[in-house]
Amino acid sequence: MMIDRRNALLAAGGGLVLATAAPFALAQAPAAGVTLAGVKFDPEVTVGGVKLQLNGAGVRFRAVFKVYAAAMYANTKITTNEAAIRTGTAPRRLQMVALRNVKGDDFGKLFTRSIEDNASREEFTKNLNNVIRMGQIFADARNFNDKDVINVDFVPGTGTVISHKGKQMGEPFPGTEFHTMMMKIWFGPKPADDALRLALLGGSTTANQNL
Repeated sequence: MMIDRRNALLAAGGGLVLATAAPFALAQAPAAGVTLAGVKFDPEVTVGGVKLQLNGAGVRFRAVFKVYAAAMYANTKITTNEAAIRTGTAPRRLQMVALRNVKGDDFGKLFTRSIEDNASREEFTKNLNNVIRMGQIFADARNFNDKDVINVDFVPGTGTVISHKGKQMGEPFPGTEFHTMMMKIWFGPKPADDALRLALLGGSTTANQNL
């Protein structure tokens, strides 16, 4: 119950800096990484030749079912929605590990719907071809099995790169705009899972406690 109240208070703040929740904020990634629902996230990864640190991690639930575990990696600590959404000049990674067997088409539709929910009409229309291509990339994968790893990387000069089990899926999405739209899936005004959003920002929530 205490965790739920804390989540509610944080959610009400939207872009609130999690440092204000110092008693239960994860200021640094543990040296040994983090293990959630049987998935271990390394303390650091390398994207575009740059070492990134584990920013936060949590589990995405739908009703009572665990869908995937996720972790965000960045070169500097990110504690607000605005910073998470903002695509700058440094690499970034959002890593997902499936916790059940999911059809690729279902994943694609889920992300497409979340992008549309968090984008303005103008933004969505402008990037419609990229959104359709992203959905098709997931559909073409057919199935994501338990413990399959999916990475959404931003690589400066290349754009957004989606990979599955270490293999790049389709061509990169050039520029920064589409990466910003994808990050809104987790950090936009209508995030996929608010507890997961807070966990990815480094907080201690129901998405990463007692799992």
